[in-house]
Amino acid sequence: MRAKRWMGTGPGSLLVTAVLVTSAAFPGSTGGRTAWEPVGRPQAPAPPAQPVGRVWPVGTRPAILRGWEPPATVYGRGHRGVDLAAPAGTSVRAVAAGRVSFAGRVAGKGVVSVELTGTGDPPLRTTYEPVRTTVRKGQAVAAGEVLGTVEPTGSHCPATCVHWGLLRGETYLNPLSVLPPWLLRRGPSRLLPVLGIPLPG
Repeated sequence: MRAKRWMGTGPGSLLVTAVLVTSAAFPGSTGGRTAWEPVGRPQAPAPPAQPVGRVWPVGTRPAILRGWEPPATVYGRGHRGVDLAAPAGTSVRAVAAGRVSFAGRVAGKGVVSVELTGTGDPPLRTTYEPVRTTVRKGQAVAAGEVLGTVEPTGSHCPATCVHWGLLRGETYLNPLSVLPPWLLRRGPSRLLPVLGIPLPG
């Protein structure tokens, strides 16, 4: 954007300021942002998360229906968490020890937030939704302790799921980063044949 001035020379002339605006100033124009692209400051960097988790929020190794897609800006498009497949009624557990900072309903959905112990200042905070909560704000919870159960409605997945988020302050992080490698790698148990013993025909 730039401005130019024209000034008349005769008596009674007015000072006129004309502002020339480039197409980059208008969202949706060919020279600027697309109409859907949000405007905002860049996502602020945050200290990395420590692998303090001891359990998955649901199950032992749930299917990830949608992964972490960090936004480019604070208000940008993305997916601020991971969606874990879980039938309604499944127990939702704290991934690590902490204290419940919120337990209630937001936009009709049950939400639980837990500030994780010993994770810095500000501390890491995990969120889970939609959850029918069984804990209260201020309650201390251990790793693996049940926070509630998956609600049958309120999920944004095609099937029921838990949206699991992680924040430090107001900055979203990848929730999987709090799980240690051994927990991420662990797969389902499989029965292997015993050598020397014939299999049934």
